[in-house]
Amino acid sequence: MPAPGKLVAVVDDDPNMLKAVSRLLRIYGFDPEVFTSAEEFLDSGTAEKASCFVIDIHLGGISGIELRRRLAASDFTQPVIFMTAADDETTRQEALAAGCVAYLRKPFSAQLLIGAIQQTP
Repeated sequence: MPAPGKLVAVVDDDPNMLKAVSRLLRIYGFDPEVFTSAEEFLDSGTAEKASCFVIDIHLGGISGIELRRRLAASDFTQPVIFMTAADDETTRQEALAAGCVAYLRKPFSAQLLIGAIQQTP
């Protein structure tokens, strides 16, 4: 089980996915903060507090991969878990090159997401 209140930032432009992931994380004892865009997340100040980031790759505006690059350029080293509904080899390679600890294809099982988060420091 996670440390109580471990903050997980979730960025996805699908409100249903945000709701489902948020609910799942709460069940497992995490403290999720959800954002509908990379821009909203960057403006929130949550990056400093989060233990890890769960980011959709295909966001409107700034993509999830670009968000990861910006976080890295700002010296944020928290683990990133990417998720995507549009999986292809190019996207997967970009995600891995951007630095992620897990790459999940939607729909994914609850156990895959929770397992990936539990393996983060």
